[in-house]
Amino acid sequence: MDRFKTTPEVLAGVSSVLAGVVTCYVGLKVYQKQQLKKKALRKREESRKALQDVRRSVATDDQPTAAKRREILSLTLPQLSQQLRDGQLAAVQVLQAFQEKATVENEKLNCLTEPVPDALATAQDLDAGGGKSGLLHGVPVSIKDNADIKGMATTMGVTKNQDTPVDEDAVIVQVLKKQGAVPFVKTNIPQTLLSIACSNPVFGETVNPFDPTRTPGGSSGGEAALIRSGGSVLGIGTDIGGSVRIPAHFCGVYGFKPTAYRISPKGFQSGSPGQQGVVSSPGLMARDVASLALGMKALLVPDMFQLDPLVVPIPFRQEMYEDKKPMRIGYFTSLHFFPPTPSMGRAVILAKEALEKAGHTLVAFDVPDDMYASIELSQRLITADNGQTFYTKWLKGEIVDDTLKSQISLMTMPLYLRKIVGVLLKPIWPRISRTMSYRLLGSIYELWQRLREREEYIQKFLAQWREQELDALLCPSFGMPACKPEHTGRLVVATCYTMLFNLLNFPAGVVPVTMVTEEDDRLLNDWRGYGNDLVDQLLRKSTKGAVGLPVAVQCVALPWQEERCLRLMKEVETLCGL
Repeated sequence: MDRFKTTPEVLAGVSSVLAGVVTCYVGLKVYQKQQLKKKALRKREESRKALQDVRRSVATDDQPTAAKRREILSLTLPQLSQQLRDGQLAAVQVLQAFQEKATVENEKLNCLTEPVPDALATAQDLDAGGGKSGLLHGVPVSIKDNADIKGMATTMGVTKNQDTPVDEDAVIVQVLKKQGAVPFVKTNIPQTLLSIACSNPVFGETVNPFDPTRTPGGSSGGEAALIRSGGSVLGIGTDIGGSVRIPAHFCGVYGFKPTAYRISPKGFQSGSPGQQGVVSSPGLMARDVASLALGMKALLVPDMFQLDPLVVPIPFRQEMYEDKKPMRIGYFTSLHFFPPTPSMGRAVILAKEALEKAGHTLVAFDVPDDMYASIELSQRLITADNGQTFYTKWLKGEIVDDTLKSQISLMTMPLYLRKIVGVLLKPIWPRISRTMSYRLLGSIYELWQRLREREEYIQKFLAQWREQELDALLCPSFGMPACKPEHTGRLVVATCYTMLFNLLNFPAGVVPVTMVTEEDDRLLNDWRGYGNDLVDQLLRKSTKGAVGLPVAVQCVALPWQEERCLRLMKEVETLCGL
């Protein structure tokens, strides 16, 4: 039996083997991470070289050419498209003006991922073809990175996709081309899209054009930064919780999300494919409302309806957009469970008073059960799988961006731990307690019940809308102005102002109306939000010093009434837009 006795030598041997195994495992993980970083860096360097090549190819020292380019860049989309169709401008001439501006601004903002390789050939074909029937003939259009463009990779900010070009354009890209548009660059996104920052390990971080220490927003942050800087006149994004509207607000541009399936989502990658409780939709971004309206008009054509039969075949209704009758508009300045910072409520009052002076009727609107809608419905539905889909599809085996880590920790936290944290926090910070401890959907039955509750909530919201006989709604665009990127993962609850209308599937858009003032910043010192809990404290910290940043209001209409929503946006822009 002595041979089975444990000796110091045997224990030492076993310990050595275990230490070796652990060392090998850790070493392998470190090696794999280093390889991923090298792969991402290679793609980033290739992208930068391609963008620099475009910049060099269009650079000019000719003063008349430079002056003409400045003139082109100053045109609105309707003016630009008209001059292109009239033959006053050539497609190549316009493309090169925007290519130069976009690549120059990218050096400061890092808002682009890649140039579209065939953009010049497309513009040359348009100039040679003679036909100018498309509404967007010769107009350069920027495209968010999650949209498929044939021959290019749709990266989603992960290395596993960076070398896999797609075989077909997204439907929207196809329709844009049929309308004569020239997709010319793809724009940066947060990794997996599910963030209000704009950073990923492949292409890096995009910064806000007003303040490089702040985020341009997400997930269409590259688009918003590019348009604000003058590098694009029309951009295509997507919106699942405010992903068009939040960056537009942060960067002081105009963003619009239509009802789902008013325009086609086919060919856009999603952070959580299969999730249907909080509805995503492609959207548009531009420098004014007239440009958004022209973009919608160009997309709502038979080509769109034929390429995607799931799209409701309603052409753009110009008469609804141009209607002059006074409107009855509901408004609110705050959600009860998430009061916005001072500048956000002030912006709504500014727009309300301007609309009233113009002859419209404004009535106070109280959002029913806003905490229930945000936490029990929106958050539970969008995280119904405990984050498994987006983690497995996009992040497994990948480098995770720093701005996403706190979100992932919360989304994937076990239920028992959520409950413990919720109970401990309830006496001190009840809102955070409720946010932490809401029950995950553990079965198909529970999911169906939550979807049923969503439908009941929509009917409750509609009943209040009808009772007040509203044409449209005016409200804050977000809970705060542009924040610091390092805080975004813990401030995602501020999306309640935008995600509400994804939950309801109402069309919504944002219009910049003011800037953060010194008085707004001073009032922030005494602002306590919902109860000065950790979220409020972080919100105040991240917003402090935001003087001069843009502040937008949000305009909303009933489903399939995009033209009425755009009409209200146009009215606000005319009366008090920046």
